[in-house]
Amino acid sequence: MKKNILKGVLFVGVGASIYGMLATFVKMAYNEGYTTSEVTTSQFLLGLVGLLTLNFIQTMTSKKALSSPSSKEIKQLMLAGTSLGGTSLFYYLAVQYINVSIAIVLLMQSVWFSVVVESFITKKLPNSRKVVSVVIVLIGTILATNIINEKIEIDWHGVFWGLMAAGSYTLTMFTSNTIANHLPVLRKSLVMLLGGAIIVFIFLFFAQIGPFYFDNLQSFYLNFTDNTTHIHSFNYSILWTYGFVLALFGTIIPPILFNIGFPNAGLGLGSIVSSLELPVSVTIAYMVLGENVFLTQWLGIALILFAIVLMNLPSKKEYVLAEVS
Repeated sequence: MKKNILKGVLFVGVGASIYGMLATFVKMAYNEGYTTSEVTTSQFLLGLVGLLTLNFIQTMTSKKALSSPSSKEIKQLMLAGTSLGGTSLFYYLAVQYINVSIAIVLLMQSVWFSVVVESFITKKLPNSRKVVSVVIVLIGTILATNIINEKIEIDWHGVFWGLMAAGSYTLTMFTSNTIANHLPVLRKSLVMLLGGAIIVFIFLFFAQIGPFYFDNLQSFYLNFTDNTTHIHSFNYSILWTYGFVLALFGTIIPPILFNIGFPNAGLGLGSIVSSLELPVSVTIAYMVLGENVFLTQWLGIALILFAIVLMNLPSKKEYVLAEVS
């Protein structure tokens, strides 16, 4: 048992750390002139190729027949996967307007978003410990985003997209843990990624490719924004400059590690360990991008991490039941 828990913690921790590096690479891609459409498309396109390859290898080398999803499960997983595509899309849009360190803090609002969603689903009010945890997260967010510092200007477009990413991420967590859990990890991940890819490809068409090739679409697009700098043909160099790293760190390695790690570590402990994504992302952005991170922001990050631990620790009743069993 101890060995399995240690294995689970290790896999979840490595997966969270890898995923935490992702936004820094996205910011670097933006600095070289690539668009949000190109970044997300390259990530999902190469991610699909990678998972198709891994599924093929698993099918060929497996000594027993692997479970296949039914047509109903395929539809459910693809629909659930749209939130996966939305999370990446909204998160990368946020990074376009604000620092990585602030974007990741906004993404972590999924901690209390999940409490609200859970309350609606179960039709029960959250317990006092969860309420206290949510309050701590909100206080930590105020400090971590540094909005109390008058010298810091935060683009509210980035805040909006960051909160949208958090909402989409919350939906991904709930759906991925409840649909077709009998399927092999790689097959389930592939179908969900396909659903996410559809959202990303639609965005590519309407935000970049369509307005570039079709005047009617460009006229429609200009009703929403005057920014036409990213309306141009697709820059395929993204595939071999950043696409491989984004696919590997965003859509291939972390989901596989999480799906292996969470069953061993347990949802509560796994959630605590996965919060490593927050300090790793901020640290990498500080080291690689040179983003300023003030002491008050580190304090806010520490409060958010504390709230995540507090929220996922077992209660005395749960601890006693675990001891009895």
